[in-house]
Amino acid sequence: MNMQGRVVGVDEAGFAECNEFFYGETPPEGFTESFHVKICQQYNKEPRFATLYSMEDKTPLYSAFKYTKAAQRGEESWMVEPQIDDAGNDLEEMVHEADAVGSVNNLGANQALTTDYVDSGYERGQLNPSSLNEDDFQLATYTLTNAVPMTPSLSESWHKDVKNIVEQALAPHCENGARLYLVAGAVPSSLRVKDKVSIPEFLWLAACCDAPEVWSVGFLKRPSGENSIEDLSVEELEKQLPSGAHLFKRNCGGGSQSQEKMEAILQTINQIQSEEPILQTMAGKHGEGQRAQEKRGERSLLRRVAGIVATPFTKLLRIVGYVLVLVVRYTCYFLWYVVKQLSNTAMGGLYSLWNGVMSYVKEISTVLLNIPRDMAKVTANIVMGFVRIFQNTLSLIYRILSVPVGLFLHIMAFPLDTLCAVPIVLKDMAAGVGGTCSLIVDATAALMSAFYYLAIHLGKKFVPKLSSDD
Repeated sequence: MNMQGRVVGVDEAGFAECNEFFYGETPPEGFTESFHVKICQQYNKEPRFATLYSMEDKTPLYSAFKYTKAAQRGEESWMVEPQIDDAGNDLEEMVHEADAVGSVNNLGANQALTTDYVDSGYERGQLNPSSLNEDDFQLATYTLTNAVPMTPSLSESWHKDVKNIVEQALAPHCENGARLYLVAGAVPSSLRVKDKVSIPEFLWLAACCDAPEVWSVGFLKRPSGENSIEDLSVEELEKQLPSGAHLFKRNCGGGSQSQEKMEAILQTINQIQSEEPILQTMAGKHGEGQRAQEKRGERSLLRRVAGIVATPFTKLLRIVGYVLVLVVRYTCYFLWYVVKQLSNTAMGGLYSLWNGVMSYVKEISTVLLNIPRDMAKVTANIVMGFVRIFQNTLSLIYRILSVPVGLFLHIMAFPLDTLCAVPIVLKDMAAGVGGTCSLIVDATAALMSAFYYLAIHLGKKFVPKLSSDD
């Protein structure tokens, strides 16, 4: 069995893939408490219907689905939703309650369990009746997130009324490919089963047909009137629900639907309701005959004594059974804890080993990848070294050979340079001798000129005086 009840995240629009079960893919408005959880009920990996669940009341507020075809009620196989009690649980599929023990933390903290209904006088009444579904859709309805506490008579009456109304009055007027959207809900009360699961104040059903002439209708069933169901408009039904409730997009034709269509639907519903007392009277007479036979049988003193004696043993067996269930439950809790700790330790060791292996592989891979690069660098350095050695050798040979060649050239050029220098030396010597003679002549002329000027000066100074004395 592959049954899922995916809890829809707060960041997802509406009911995610289960939006198809609402008219115009728009879920009802006005149900916005923080303890409300949206569930997309799935079976065999396909969406089957949508449920808004109250973790405070431990009951669904409504289940939305599309009518396909009525069928007989199948075998009951009830499931629980792990993620409602344990948000971090990785079990996204619904599981049997017995299978959830030990694998789901705080099981039953936010949802009802089968044990909550045992010896309570109430049974698990489906909001989305299994009789309105077939095949996998029917199997998906057997989840405790789709059940509210109902007395056996109320549960039987609810399933019968809803099935008859939908199958005989609503579906025949929603034909030619039109889809019939149904929302079945319950209004929680302050009364609780075993101080845990809220008993509904009343049950309700809203229908919407998306035919070209769209129409809608509502129904209300109170526990005090188990044998009757009240028909009313969707707007009137919304007034009976918590303030702000709005069930269908654009009221599903409310205020503009065909009067003839609605009269035909209501006439069929009234006809169904009028036939119920007759069937109930016939069933009552049949039941009275059975009860008379039972009373005659109960007159046997032996049966009475046996019943009195068996009652304490029956209660004792129930207590023992309850204790055994608790022992098995907490034993499973303990074993699961031990297994979980061992698995966590083993997983931690494996994780460390994996990290070590990956680090080793990474280092080895790095070294192996660097080997070709390092070899290329070494080869290049060796080649460059040989090139530098060859270059230096040639340079040294050149320098060694260049010394005697230069010296030889200088020696060979010495006589030539010497002979070429003789005329220049002679010229320079002649220029020196001529310059010396010219300098001597100039010096002699300058000396004689100086003596001449001195003689004239002395003559002018002393000669006149001699003349004047004469």
